[in-house]
Parts: sequence; structure tokens; C-alpha cells
Amino acid sequence: MSKEKKVKEKNIKEVDITDEESVEETNEIKLEENVKQLEQEVGELKDKLLRKAAEFENYKRRTENDQMNLLTFAAESFIQKLLPVIDDFERSLGHVDEAQDITAIKQGLKLIYDKLMKVFDEQGVKKIEAVGNPFDVDYHEALMQRPDDSVEPHTVLEEMEKGYTYKDKVIRHTKVVVSEEKSSEPKE
Repeated sequence: MSKEKKVKEKNIKEVDITDEESVEETNEIKLEENVKQLEQEVGELKDKLLRKAAEFENYKRRTENDQMNLLTFAAESFIQKLLPVIDDFERSLGHVDEAQDITAIKQGLKLIYDKLMKVFDEQGVKKIEAVGNPFDVDYHEALMQRPDDSVEPHTVLEEMEKGYTYKDKVIRHTKVVVSEEKSSEPKE
């Protein structure tokens, strides 16, 4: 081999080695840039996560406050609807001493009662109709039984205290007197 050829081969080997080193350096630089970019993305995602967690805590606190206020002031609209009825009662009581005619007082009280029942009806409160109907444990509470041949056994004869439902739920059972079952045995 000639001297020139040897020098060329040596130069080629040197070039190959330096190319490999520069490739490694380039790869290291790219890796470092990737790591920096990924660290930046992780930082941004952590920041977003912390913000979302804080937003959720604020939302949770707000809804808890709203629910507490709802429970605390749930009857407010109902009470506001009852206030005019109370005003009517107060006006009526103010005129009772002056009234000459008891029928006028009765009519006034009847109007106030009707107004109150209308408010209850609008709110979903309804009277349980019991007299003449069969006894039903879901709506009635029997206080006593009384014999009555004019109706079927277990029929409501009399209401002692009115019962009410609120949106299809019994809030107070009607206290009733119920007809007894006719006994076939003669009484001694």
C-alpha cells in the first residue's frame, strides 16, 4: 500500500469516529431538549391539575352552601302564602267586638278558611275524605268501632280529626269511628 492510501484510510477512520461522536452529541442534545420539554409539560399539567382541584373544591363548597340554604329556607314561599290569611284573621279579630251580626262573623271566618284551604291545595296539601268510605289503614286511624246496620262493616262513620296528604304522602291520618262487623252471635 502506498503511503497516500494509508493516510486516506486513516483520515476516513478519523472522519467516521468524529461523525459518530457528533451523532452521539446531537442525540444527547435532542434528549436533553426532550427532557426539558417533557418537564415543562409536566409542570403545566400539574398547574392545570391544581387549578381544577381548587375549582372543584370551590364548586363543592358552593353547592353545600346552596343545599343548606335550600333546607333552611325551604318553607319560605309557603309561609309567604300564609301571611295574607293571618292578616285576614287579624282584621276579623279586630272587628269581632264591633260586629252586631254573628252571621257576618261566620261568613268572614268561612272566607278565611276557604282562602287557607286554597293555599294548601296550591301547595299539594289535600284533605282525606273519609266519611262513608271503607276503612283504609293507609289513610285512616280507627279510634273506636260502633255498630251501625245502615252501612257495610268497616265503613267510616265519623271523622274525629281530619287527615291530610302532601303530594300523595299521608302527613296525618284521619282519626275515625268505624262501623263494627255484624256479629252472628246474640248478645247476652
